[in-house]
Amino acid sequence: MSFTYKYPRPALTVDAVIFRNHCDKTEVLLIQRDRYPYEGMWALPGGFVEMDETLEEAIARELEEETELTGVDMKQLHAFSETGRDPRGRTVSVAFYGVTDKNNSKVKGGDDARDANWFPIDNLPKLAFDHNEIVMMALKKV
Repeated sequence: MSFTYKYPRPALTVDAVIFRNHCDKTEVLLIQRDRYPYEGMWALPGGFVEMDETLEEAIARELEEETELTGVDMKQLHAFSETGRDPRGRTVSVAFYGVTDKNNSKVKGGDDARDANWFPIDNLPKLAFDHNEIVMMALKKV
């Protein structure tokens, strides 16, 4: 059954902040975007929630599609809802965070990610969207 609403609705996305400890440094997993907006910039793995999945299913799917990483226990961090956070339109993102170890940290860019790599938390590139803010909030939780 299809519904039509009088008022427009925002899109819903998920973002993953995955940390690992490597050589006594904390690192975060980033992907290099391959599409508009912010093509070529680094960002958190994530994407749009599909109509037939939960937030938890969406974040696990996006993480695997974009980085090939699986098996990370993720917890919900926060909903990010600033009105101008995505140039494509009104988008609300529910961010998740998790920690993995060196035995489960091999990554490779896939789907709409050119590349995936680990970055030291104290030397992050400028990130797309509001992802710097999301990373800093997640860091306080871990």
